[in-house]
Amino acid sequence: MSARDVLGAVRGVLPVGPTARRRARTTARVAAWTGAGVVGATSLAAAGVSGLAAFFVRRVVTPVHERPDDVRVLAVDLDPALPGGPTVTVTADPQTRAPGRYVLLLDGGRRAAQVGDVVREERGSVVRRLLEVPEGGLEPGTARWSGTVHVGDPSAAGLPFEDVVVPTPLGGMPAWFVPVGPARRGAAAGGGGDTWAVLVHGRGATREECLRALPVLHRLGLPCLVPAYRNDKDAPASSAGTYGLGDTEWLDVEAAVLHALDRGAREVVLVGWSMGGAIVLQLATRSWTADRVRAMVLDSPVVDWRDVLEHAARQHHIPRPVGRLGMAMLAHPSARALLGVQAPIDVTRLDWVVRADELGVPLLLLHAGDDDVVPIGPSRRLAAARPDLVVFRDFPGAQHTKEWNTDPDRWEREVARFLLEHL
Repeated sequence: MSARDVLGAVRGVLPVGPTARRRARTTARVAAWTGAGVVGATSLAAAGVSGLAAFFVRRVVTPVHERPDDVRVLAVDLDPALPGGPTVTVTADPQTRAPGRYVLLLDGGRRAAQVGDVVREERGSVVRRLLEVPEGGLEPGTARWSGTVHVGDPSAAGLPFEDVVVPTPLGGMPAWFVPVGPARRGAAAGGGGDTWAVLVHGRGATREECLRALPVLHRLGLPCLVPAYRNDKDAPASSAGTYGLGDTEWLDVEAAVLHALDRGAREVVLVGWSMGGAIVLQLATRSWTADRVRAMVLDSPVVDWRDVLEHAARQHHIPRPVGRLGMAMLAHPSARALLGVQAPIDVTRLDWVVRADELGVPLLLLHAGDDDVVPIGPSRRLAAARPDLVVFRDFPGAQHTKEWNTDPDRWEREVARFLLEHL
């Protein structure tokens, strides 16, 4: 299999842009050259498979800072006489059919229109309530569907905040600090507000992902810290510029915990979404600050990276042996240059079902059975393995990290009940 063959295979299973094509060519050539040098011409096909495996894994560890529009706005009706108010019609797909509150991100995320419940479905389209029209209006065209209903910073959720900088070995990481006034202290955080919440977003997301959780945590009297971590768009990059799948990012969240402790916190609640859940689990078991972690709340968490990567391979029609080869390469020191990772990542170490006995603090797991990015199975198995610590709640129809969106009242109720019980 030549480099051209590998590139053709990759193009068939994954969306490939110009940069990705260049990387695929390089990966395939290196893999083919290596294979030929070791075992001769018969290894060229195997080298091609290695190139595809490397390309697959590389896409997982490469940060994504810009996402394309994924929905079309077909019509906007602002007639105030409409029963229930204005509506917006968008193309139909599983995410636009889901119940709840969402936003249409416009102009690369600089503007957002808030949408509410489904009014009706028509052929190929969905009509939803239009809750808020952004400055500049909303016209037919393309947009990106998102569960990040508060766009910008904590002020979008109606909360005061401070921009702070968390010192780390890589440099200062930006963070939002949301304080609580004296009248708010005491619900869950103790009379002095000495329990803080540290909120961690997921892969390819931003700190905005955490904004949905701030109001309920604020009502509970928890000062909140929302840090960026390495390789975020607004944060220092690691030397490789790639994700460690939680295996390195936890150090930046540890620095955020230290920042909280230096400013009066005695203990912390860790809250994480998706890969942010994997980061939180690493910190809670590896950091010397782990004894200050009082509880964890994880939404759509990556509990087992092997399971997630195998699922992604199936989605992209990558043969199972190729996906497994990619994971083996990820763990092998000699593959660092080929994959672009800073250090080998052994995904078997990132399986918290196997490592369930290492957990030592109460954990609330919120997950959806139809999550098509991070399957729910490992969360269920972790809950079954540690019923003494883990509270599991399924949110049907929420897909990935949209549990709050589908039922914000229930999400906040579950979180409040759990924290009031364990703080």
